Amino acid sequence: MLLTSRQNMKPVIGAIAILYGTLSGAVAQEADNITAVRNEDGRYYTADDIPTFNVAEDGTVDWPTYEGFRRYHSECHVCHGPDGEGSSYAPAIKNSAVDMDYYDFLEIVASGKMESKGGTEFVMPTFGTNRNVMCYLDDIYVYLKARGNDAIPRGRPRQKEPKSDAIRADQKECLDG
Repeated sequence: MLLTSRQNMKPVIGAIAILYGTLSGAVAQEADNITAVRNEDGRYYTADDIPTFNVAEDGTVDWPTYEGFRRYHSECHVCHGPDGEGSSYAPAIKNSAVDMDYYDFLEIVASGKMESKGGTEFVMPTFGTNRNVMCYLDDIYVYLKARGNDAIPRGRPRQKEPKSDAIRADQKECLDG
């Protein structure tokens, strides 16, 4: 799938691909969007090729989940609160990665969303050109998925798998692009 690989991801192109994938009828996630069935260079995927987390019995998390924690707290928690728990400004989103279709999640982050509830306008800004979000969007997604599934507790994960060379190269290409 185009979005699960970061090899050619550029922020603006990524946003267009997200919208294209959603509008072209991308297959919705199956009921089990949690269980990792394969590992590709330190990234874990479900049977539907949707990014997911991996937490070892000793609590060690995969690198993308750890990176997702870091990126979430640098870009998202100012509105959505620590650990995806929500704030007085924006709703909790730790369950969004569990309950929401992967492609819908990507589209909202890339394109933003406006919603009116009870006479109040809620606005999620667009992040489609923000490389600090788009280059790590799958990581943020798997971190929130792990939080929403209670696979990891609140706070910085204490142990993490090493960062693979493939992840390092993908990040460099995206950030330099």
